[in-house]
Amino acid sequence: MTKITTKILNFTDLNKGEENKKTVIQNITSAVSFRGSNLWILVCAIIIASVGLNVNSTAVIIGAMLISPLMGPIVGAGFGLGMYDFELLKKSIKNLIIATVVSLTTSTIYFYISPFKEAQSELLARTSPNIYDILIAFFGGLVGVIAVTRVEKGNPIPGVAIATALMPPLCTAGYGLALGNMKYFIGAMYLYTINCVFICIATFVIVNYLKYPITKQLNPKHQKRVKYFISILILFLIVPSVFYAYQLFIQKNYTLKTQTFIQKEFLDNDYPIIYKNIEYNTNPKKIELAFLTKKFNDTEITDLNKKLASYDLKDTRLVIKQDTFNLAKDIMAKINDSRDLVDQKDVLINNLRNQLSQYQFKNIQISNEAKIIFPFVTSLTIGNYSTENKENKTKIIPIILFQSKDDVKPETKKKLESWLKVRLQKDSIEVYRQTAK
Repeated sequence: MTKITTKILNFTDLNKGEENKKTVIQNITSAVSFRGSNLWILVCAIIIASVGLNVNSTAVIIGAMLISPLMGPIVGAGFGLGMYDFELLKKSIKNLIIATVVSLTTSTIYFYISPFKEAQSELLARTSPNIYDILIAFFGGLVGVIAVTRVEKGNPIPGVAIATALMPPLCTAGYGLALGNMKYFIGAMYLYTINCVFICIATFVIVNYLKYPITKQLNPKHQKRVKYFISILILFLIVPSVFYAYQLFIQKNYTLKTQTFIQKEFLDNDYPIIYKNIEYNTNPKKIELAFLTKKFNDTEITDLNKKLASYDLKDTRLVIKQDTFNLAKDIMAKINDSRDLVDQKDVLINNLRNQLSQYQFKNIQISNEAKIIFPFVTSLTIGNYSTENKENKTKIIPIILFQSKDDVKPETKKKLESWLKVRLQKDSIEVYRQTAK
């Protein structure tokens, strides 16, 4: 057993392949400062990351993380803390504050002047950190500091830059400042703080494990104070993140239940859904659905709302949006209503037929144009439904159903919607996607 244990220890020994400690400390110290080229690289990286968040491009965001020099002062702070080198610690924290202020200023200016203010999914993902972000930051930090202490640096460094994701939270915080949204700002800065602190703590752990020389000897009492401070800081950051993780679990569980309800009650009964919206943060919670052809009467809607309890969807209300989607049926209804008008019957039928043929011709024309301009569209159907406002005035709103084989990005769908508004000469339309078979 002793030989096996020795082999395992030799196999996992971090001291093998370790760079000279003085060389590592020199490299870390030199990477801490934000002056000259480092500062310009940081500004450029922040702008690139802001653009990536603005246009919802994951590839651009990853590129910004790869060129970011933010890891330098964070790892430096971990080394300063691990070696009790308080001069290095102060210098690292000072430069990290400078880098943070510069980054926030740059991203705030960018989002303030940017014409696109809509919060995309990549940006929203950085506003609600949880316990998983702590795990990513800590283990990403471990990989990073292990890599910088090796003679052969290897490939982990770029991966650490991507995994720990320091740039996107800063840019998201700048977005929150530019729009005056303090919820986004606080959430993003909390995520940024989590990343910084746990990368620093991971560095502290490895520095102690590899027994880097202590710069300033402290008595056991002061060493305990440092460890107490680290423990309190960890607890202070973990508690809110656990709460966020629990909230995320509850929301995901609720979404799963709603999907089960929709699948069993509607999709399994061959009722095509053209609109779905789940509002989790309202009281009561709300499930909004609209169907292509199926119409529900009041009794059916009441029964469906009662069934929500059997799916454990408490405090939830089902809202089914009914519409007059099929224009041809509306026209034929008008024809049937006009049968008593013998003298005007033929004229009315001809007029309606002309309207219907013109409408169908226009629909085919717009559908063909859409397929050319937007190649992902495989088919496109246009109908109308009517609504009444407070003054009892009827308003006709076009509703467009398009099919595509692959998922469509929100910005691409928005371009299609903008083009249809111009083409149909309407201020208000509704566009829904149906997966092509």
